Amino acid sequence: MSWLQTAAAAATGVIGLIIVGALLFRLTGRALARGVLARFLRRLFRDPYHENLWEIFTGTSRFGVQHLVETDLRGSTGEPLQRPFGRRLPFPGFDQLLFDVAQLERLPTPNATPVDTGVVIGPRATRPLRLDIPIMVSGMGYGIALSRETKVALARGSARAGTSTNTGEGPFLDEERREARHLVVQYARTGVHNKTPEELRQADMIEIQLGQGAETGVGVRLPASKLPRLARRLYRLKPQEDAVTIHSRLPGYAGPSGLAELVPVLRALTGGVPIGVKLAAGDHLEADIRLALAAGVDSITVDGAEAGTHGAAPLLEDDFGLPTFMALCRAVRVLRQLPAERRPSLIISGGLFTTGDFLKALALGADAVAIGTAALFALSHDQVARALPWEPPLQIVWRNTRFARRLDVERAATALQRYLTSATLEMAQGARALGKTSLWRVDREDLIALSPWAAHLAGVRLAWRGRRVAAALPVPPGLDACIAELTNAFQQERAVLERIQGRQPTSAL
Repeated sequence: MSWLQTAAAAATGVIGLIIVGALLFRLTGRALARGVLARFLRRLFRDPYHENLWEIFTGTSRFGVQHLVETDLRGSTGEPLQRPFGRRLPFPGFDQLLFDVAQLERLPTPNATPVDTGVVIGPRATRPLRLDIPIMVSGMGYGIALSRETKVALARGSARAGTSTNTGEGPFLDEERREARHLVVQYARTGVHNKTPEELRQADMIEIQLGQGAETGVGVRLPASKLPRLARRLYRLKPQEDAVTIHSRLPGYAGPSGLAELVPVLRALTGGVPIGVKLAAGDHLEADIRLALAAGVDSITVDGAEAGTHGAAPLLEDDFGLPTFMALCRAVRVLRQLPAERRPSLIISGGLFTTGDFLKALALGADAVAIGTAALFALSHDQVARALPWEPPLQIVWRNTRFARRLDVERAATALQRYLTSATLEMAQGARALGKTSLWRVDREDLIALSPWAAHLAGVRLAWRGRRVAAALPVPPGLDACIAELTNAFQQERAVLERIQGRQPTSAL
């Protein structure tokens, strides 16, 4: 019997005992019920551990419910697992930072003062991408992960909020293009099934996808039978083709020289929109960024290890890559070595869920953040009730589920728009609390760190050290005399203690 079956059996047994106990109490009175309970407790407290029901609790507390379920799933299929949403637990990072406050030495910004939230991605490009807010929707592919309805809702909601959505590795959807105000078209690792020149020309930005935080750069084979019918047609699958392959390397352009060849081709094809690259964060991040810079990219998206996906092996999600916070700090350190006019835009993604995460990322040097999981939960909103309680809540957004077509696109788009608007207004409040009138004026000087490693990595002050008080500040009257008196008293007390201990008194403090 598996652990999961044992747990279910144990839970059923306990519930059964409670029900039986209640019935016995009602039918035969307290005496018999107490007898049954006493017998149960004797077994619980006397049975050897290997026969004791309590083993299920000690086992699961050590092994963990997550590990228990995944062990059973592996035992059932014999195949690598495809866990959605990425890493189980967050890495320490942004939670080690706090913002300063403005109140007297520095005044907060009045509520009526507007805060600039706009951002330009790829300012050196002929046609830079201008967004009203610094929160972008990251790449999530139609047919690979999401339903058509979900992709349309992402496009419509992001457009109303004044930001961009991303096609992801999936095929190009005309309906997504019509609904999106700003569309980032991902040039993925799908080889012959990539976007056509006509589709690429409709992009407001191109993102060359070399890797992602949840799956690194591994290849994936998607059986045609698991793709929606429209996706199979848009992928232009031939009759004999039974799958779409996402390669581990970019077909035809693998390696630094290939990237350097591809960037100018895409730039000429699209008429000068920003050409960016998406990298999974690893310990070779600095070298990867320098090679991308040498290829002439306009933006770099760094995807941290906390990133989510429709499904990836738990090993890749939990044990590979560089945490988002660390990846951001290291990427910024590389880019700050360049003159400001030569720096590409930096977009950070991977496990960013709160407005605090967003604003801290901007303060540390990111130009924008990209969100995926948060956007899906925001747009699904109260519609998750259509799948609950018997199915996972986000069955409403995935492709090829019986709930996919039940998503109300307009309600979903409205919920996403409200989420993005709310998050941006909250970030603007944070800027005012720091005395700023623009999100881009919030920087690392506004941050304090709760741990030495976070302070060192992010280049911010430790919270317990405080700022140095300027020498020009006036000294209160009598303070010098008070300090001198206290110093003299301390020296006298120290001399007395040293004489008691048999040592010669020291002359200096």
